[in-house]
Amino acid sequence: EGSSKRRSWGLLVTAGVGGTLVALYAVATPFVTPALRKVCLPFVPATSSQIQNVLKMLENRSGSLVDIGSGDGRVVIAAAKRGFKAVGYELNPWLVWYSRYRAWRDGVHQNTKFYISDLWKVSFSHYTNVVVFGVPQMMPQLEKKLEEELDCNARIIACRFPFPCWIPDHTTGEGMDTVWAYDLKHSRGCEA
Repeated sequence: EGSSKRRSWGLLVTAGVGGTLVALYAVATPFVTPALRKVCLPFVPATSSQIQNVLKMLENRSGSLVDIGSGDGRVVIAAAKRGFKAVGYELNPWLVWYSRYRAWRDGVHQNTKFYISDLWKVSFSHYTNVVVFGVPQMMPQLEKKLEEELDCNARIIACRFPFPCWIPDHTTGEGMDTVWAYDLKHSRGCEA
């Protein structure tokens, strides 16, 4: 009887440890795998200064907004509170689910959408305002993608790192909170 109890406890402990490891793997994997990609895209939350700088660049703008690499949804939610129909694309499913919860909690879930998607597999052609939290390694390729897909009236707002070839129309903030705004009508020579 004593060995039977030990065997039962052993199975219970093994099941508990195994279940904990599976749960840890499920939670940690979406945060670790971006670092293993060709271009490392870690989750670094936007600061309140960055969000305010983005909103400053959106003053007197309207239309749809997309946040590429939306993380925990801070920019999308702040834009929705300013009246934008805002969408976020993010690879990490935990962050997307958390963003949806935050949008619901803040009462803007009807003006927001969050998608689990790779930015290279999405067309941004129907957005007039684009916010990007990128890394230097991806900016040249993303610059080409956005220039091919967006209309002349689009404004692209880059946070933390500027685009390599475009000249910004507006800049605000300092250090890591710097935000650059690019109006495609200027870079393409389109009619206003």
